[in-house]
Amino acid sequence: MKRFKRICAVLLAIAVLSTATPNIANASQATKDKINQLEKEKNETEKNLGDAKGVVSTLTGEQKALQKELKGLNSNLQDITDRITELEEEIAAKEQDIEETEEALKEAKETEENQYESMKKRIQFMYEDSSTLYLEIMFSAHSFSDFITLNNYVDNLASYDRAKFEEFVATRKSIEELEAKLIAEREELQVLKDETEEEKKQILVVINNTSNNIKAYEGQIDEAEKIALAYEAQLKQQEEDMAKLKKQLEEEIRMSQLAQNSSRRDISEVVFDEGDRYLLATLIYCEAGGEPYEGKVAVGAVVINRVLSSVYPNTVSGVIYQKYQFSPVGSGRLANYLAIGKANQDCYNAADAAMSGVTNVGNCVYFRTPIPGLTGIQIGNHIFY
Repeated sequence: MKRFKRICAVLLAIAVLSTATPNIANASQATKDKINQLEKEKNETEKNLGDAKGVVSTLTGEQKALQKELKGLNSNLQDITDRITELEEEIAAKEQDIEETEEALKEAKETEENQYESMKKRIQFMYEDSSTLYLEIMFSAHSFSDFITLNNYVDNLASYDRAKFEEFVATRKSIEELEAKLIAEREELQVLKDETEEEKKQILVVINNTSNNIKAYEGQIDEAEKIALAYEAQLKQQEEDMAKLKKQLEEEIRMSQLAQNSSRRDISEVVFDEGDRYLLATLIYCEAGGEPYEGKVAVGAVVINRVLSSVYPNTVSGVIYQKYQFSPVGSGRLANYLAIGKANQDCYNAADAAMSGVTNVGNCVYFRTPIPGLTGIQIGNHIFY
């Protein structure tokens, strides 16, 4: 009967090996969990890296848009500055014209006044001494014709004075009008200059704000690039860790296959140490505390199957504390539970059953939570293979 059970266990192990996916089904729970967790972290890092690069790209695009805007503002500022210079030159020219016009007006007024004084004297002379004048004309004339000529000369002289005076008056008025026009034009130019100066002040404010925004974007871009570089370094480390874990997984697969094909001791050949029961029961609590009793027995059976296999340590403590095999050992949870005696009676009963040679998972040496593609013996929330 005992031989029959052993044959059934071997056949079951062969069936598991033939149906399971090699790179998954033969993996240890701890290593596979680490790979899955690291894969999630790696995906999250890749997402974060993509987001960070997107932020850098967005900020860089916005900065370039501001730089383009700043370039246009500077061009507008140059145009405005040039316009102000032109207006200043035009105002200076107007002031020069006004100055020249004022000088011409002064001269015209003096000429007008001189002409007026001369005309006034002649008129006064003619009216006050008109009898003497006419006597002189009569006595100086050699003939009546000469008299008419001299008389006409006097009339023409008076007409000339009036015409010349009116001409000077018109010239003065024309110069005054020109001066008023030039002053008005200068005032208009000054208004334009003041408006352009105000526009220049406003555009300088915009340029200053835009420059500050560009500098702010530089800081944000630097920070975003640092974050992206940090994610790149993190991703590189995760890829290296992933490669190490996959290499470890390959070794575990090799060990699993080797264990299935290697010789085994009989349970009667195992000598248990005094603390093995307590240690195994506590590990069962860590790995299957929430599982049904059958699941607790199955975890204990995996440990004993390794003890019986020639490819694993030949003691319970050696198997449990073998590096990178059981996650509660690496996390420190096993040590904590050992210190406070956390294992319950079901865990002790399962440990006793396993140490007596009871197995409900054949010769399986690994277990883990179910994942796609993994086949084996499922008990509770674990697959044993």
